[in-house]
Order: sequence, then structure tokens, then C-alpha cells
Amino acid sequence: MSSTAAARTPSILALGEAMVEFNQSEKGQPTYLQGFGGDTSNFCIAAARQGASTGFVSAVGSDQFGRLLLDLWQREQVDTSFVRVDEQAPTGVYFVSHGPSGHQFDYLRAGSAASRYAPRDLPLGAIAAAQLIHLSGISLAISVSACDAALAAMAHARAGGVRVSFDTNLRLKLWPLARARAIMLEAIRQTDICLPSWDDVAELTGLTDRDAIVDFLLAQGPGVVALKLGKEGSYIATPDERRVVPGHVVSAVDATGAGDCFGGAFIARIVAGDDPFEAARYANIAAALSTQGFGAVAPIPDRATVERIIGA
Repeated sequence: MSSTAAARTPSILALGEAMVEFNQSEKGQPTYLQGFGGDTSNFCIAAARQGASTGFVSAVGSDQFGRLLLDLWQREQVDTSFVRVDEQAPTGVYFVSHGPSGHQFDYLRAGSAASRYAPRDLPLGAIAAAQLIHLSGISLAISVSACDAALAAMAHARAGGVRVSFDTNLRLKLWPLARARAIMLEAIRQTDICLPSWDDVAELTGLTDRDAIVDFLLAQGPGVVALKLGKEGSYIATPDERRVVPGHVVSAVDATGAGDCFGGAFIARIVAGDDPFEAARYANIAAALSTQGFGAVAPIPDRATVERIIGA
């Protein structure tokens, strides 16, 4: 890659699948509001709204849903140079229904363009020129070829001195627990910054003590663990220090995507030069604010909004 091309590479690249969402607007009625989902896409948008330079690495179908996603990223100033348009496969979609037991998610993602992504599709030059790449458990789970691509991207980044962040995001509808444990453990060994959620990591490790979980994760190699604790905030640990960073109190209406928002805001601040504890304070506020509206994308706050609260 030339120096000019390297200069154009975003600081943060995220790899995974984005989908178009159809959310039932009223229980029992056949009307749906169209939105967007996908954990690493949400992460990218959250980081971009905090002022970070971001790009998405994935594939979409040559269909209306793919065009909607490309338009979304362009509006959000997420670089789409590394998104393939697959002429042979559709963009993934999912439906959110509302019943007596709460939200129900139904996915139409098998055989999607992103699930066909393979190691040969990786933009290796861009990965080597970035400051950090971000992936999640879902990036690994959607197919064997996507898993291979994700692990290859992590190895390539690490070999070139590019930091890797990883959000566990365990989805047992996508793969069995035994396989998730084995592959995620390998991914965590190639991770610099681990962003687990409490329920995910307790399931993956079988541990329920906060410090035991953090000890286990740090022992695999990450230099920073940011354990997300929901409204309580986050537990930030390095080999030298660990402490709870309290959450920001709000009246939440929808927590969809709050963990993705935390991750994007946290990594944006790390890349900007904050230490992990400063970054967590910022990210806790951003994630809390993202729960005050509906959907994963629309309520994500921008940097000015978060900084007003920090300065209040």
C-alpha cells in the first residue's frame, strides 16, 4: 500500500455483518418500522459519532437492503471502501416482534452476502495501515468462511502491530456453546482490548466472580478488559489496576445496541489517547444516552452531547 493510500485508511476498521431491521410497530399488527442492526456496524457508527475515523469491512447484497446500508454508512461518515457488493447473495434482514415474553428476533441471514465473506476478500493493506481493528463473536459465528476471515484479519493486524478489540457478543442461535467457547478463546488470545458483556463471559467461562472472570481474560493476553455491567457501568482492568467506573443514570426506554455504543465510544477515546478509565467514563455516558431512544442507531449520541454532560 502506498503512503497516500495508507493516509486514507480509517483509524478504526470493524469487520462483521450488518442487517436491515423490521421492528413491529404495534403488538399484533402486521406493520413494521424499518431500521438497521448489526453489532460491528453499530460500533462503527458510535465511534464515528464520537469523531473517530472509521471504516466497515463486510459484504452486502446487490439489492435495495444493501443500498440502504451503504447509504446509512455514508451518512454517518463510515468509510465504505472495504464493503463488497455480492451479486450472488442477499443482504441479511431480521424482524423484531413483540409478545407477552418481550422481544422476539427472527433472522433471515443464512447464505447472506456477509456470511460468504472469506479470507481472500480481506483488505490486508488497509488492515495493516489502521490503528485498530474491531470484531465480535458474531463476526466469527455467521459462517465458517467468515470465521476464517475474522481470525485471519486478527492475525494479520497483530503481526503488523495493529491493535485488535473484540466484543464477545455470544449468540447461541448461531452456533453451539462448545464451538463458541473454543473459537472465542482463540480470538481472545489475539486481542489487545476485550469488551465482554457479563452474561456472555459467564456463559463462556463458567465463572461468576467478577475478578475471576477478569483474571481469566487477562491471562489469555489482552492488555485491557472492559467488562460491561449495564446500568452499573463497567469494570475496567489492566494487569496493573482494576476498578469499577460507575454508570451514568438515565431513564432508559430501549437498551438495544447499548453495548455496541459503549464499545464504539470506548475505542474512539482509546484511539484518541485516553487511558482505559477515562475512556470508560466517557463510554458509560454515551451508552446510557443511547438507551433514551428506540433502536440501535438513531439514539447514539455525538461527541458534543457526551462532552456537555462530562463538563456539567
